[in-house]
Amino acid sequence: MPVKFKFENLNKGAWILLRQVPNLVSRCEDQVFGKHGLTTERHAVLMAIRHIDAPVRPTDVARWLDLSVNSVSMIIDRMVRAGLVKRTRDRKDRRTVFLTATEKAEKAYVLASAAGWELIQEILAPLSDKDKRALIKLLEMLRDKTYDYLGSGEVAEEVRRAEMENMARLMKQAAKHKSRSTPEAKRQGSRKRTTKR
Repeated sequence: MPVKFKFENLNKGAWILLRQVPNLVSRCEDQVFGKHGLTTERHAVLMAIRHIDAPVRPTDVARWLDLSVNSVSMIIDRMVRAGLVKRTRDRKDRRTVFLTATEKAEKAYVLASAAGWELIQEILAPLSDKDKRALIKLLEMLRDKTYDYLGSGEVAEEVRRAEMENMARLMKQAAKHKSRSTPEAKRQGSRKRTTKR
């Protein structure tokens, strides 16, 4: 378990927490997704494949996840071997590869996403809606500052626009999982199952 530091210097405290929290959330996600045969990175690739307009290329996934194409290619290689992703060559340009999720991946993704959504709700439970809005605003400020540091305003603006589109798709998908995981939806689901038997 990581050490809980007390800081005199607020910048050091903020910096360590900015590194520590994503690492811990990722470890929690690995635990939850692992129960469904996925890792956090494999889940992220499947999410990208589902949310990017087809046909999906490895470069599209890399851009969506803000990772290098090489890193994504290595993840995809492992996913192909695990039977989670299928590669198809473009008929017009054999150098171009398209990605699709297999049926096995789709099933795992749906179950893992529902479990992941419950995890995120549990992690965020101590925060009020006001706290969550404040947290989002603060994180957006820090994200925008890092974009400014990394590139010109045009590049940062393009990344922000793409991120907004991706976030809108992601939130639409999360809303589906949220509605399935409410107590009422679970009761309805169990009623349907009992009537089919």
